[in-house]
Amino acid sequence: MSIWVGVSACVLGEKVRFDGGHKLSRFVADELGRHFRFFPLCPEMAVGLSSPRPTIRLVGNAERPRLVGTKDGSWDITDDLHAYSDKVLPGLGHLAGYILCGKSPTCGMERVKVYTPEGEGLGKVGVGLFAARLMAAYPNLPIEEDGRLHDPLLRENFVMRVMTYHQWLVLLAEGLSVSGLMAFHRRHKFLLLAHNQKLYRELGPLIAKADPAELPALAERYITDFMAALAHPASKKDHSNVLMHLQGFFKKALSREEKGELRSLIDQYRQGLVPLMVPLTLINHHLSRHPVPYLAEQSYLNPYPVDLKLRYGL
Repeated sequence: MSIWVGVSACVLGEKVRFDGGHKLSRFVADELGRHFRFFPLCPEMAVGLSSPRPTIRLVGNAERPRLVGTKDGSWDITDDLHAYSDKVLPGLGHLAGYILCGKSPTCGMERVKVYTPEGEGLGKVGVGLFAARLMAAYPNLPIEEDGRLHDPLLRENFVMRVMTYHQWLVLLAEGLSVSGLMAFHRRHKFLLLAHNQKLYRELGPLIAKADPAELPALAERYITDFMAALAHPASKKDHSNVLMHLQGFFKKALSREEKGELRSLIDQYRQGLVPLMVPLTLINHHLSRHPVPYLAEQSYLNPYPVDLKLRYGL
């Protein structure tokens, strides 16, 4: 099952922007493009605008702005944009993530400029019209802006969430069951622990008592809490806690020297002296020598393709 990710078309290099240009992201097109299949969209072109075109902006109430021409306020495409969004969004349920073009009055997910009808700036307080409807329609969908993907922490977090949500979509496609839900939770327990210890303690007992008759509602509650937890990047303290848990599985298999080496690397990571990849590489090495089936299936150890090198900067 392919991993589909929606993306603002300009981020893939398509010349659809107001100035006739694009906002090509090499990381998205070249790096992520090796592993994801993209579904490019440009809402402004989709409603009939050209490239180049006159600029547009959000005007009015920041919660319910109108999308109008910058120089000609009577040119209002709000209803067209809403109609297009309502038409296309129901068909995007196969997406495991979405990359939006930041600052755009249609695609910006946050901090988009909003103006009064008189042209005075209200600040970066808005959300692009298409982005707002996308997030409302798919609240669990991993969504990020192109510019924010330059941050190593946000980049890693987004890709991890996409890979995880894709596995959820696979589970739904294969047919939701109590056993399938439990298996999904088991594979992602340490990933959840790294991002939210409270939900780590709560979600296990929740699905352990699952009633097949109430499974759809339970699954929706589960994935909502689960994806909300993953949306908060894990700290060094959180990762160190998980690493110590993983170390415990080898207490009878490793020599005193090997235990000391692993403990030292975990401490060095906690202090910021080495990246997360260093202790994890040693843990994966020990796992290959001393197989533990429960650990081998944990997504935390290998949450995404290694060639993306996402944990080198953590």
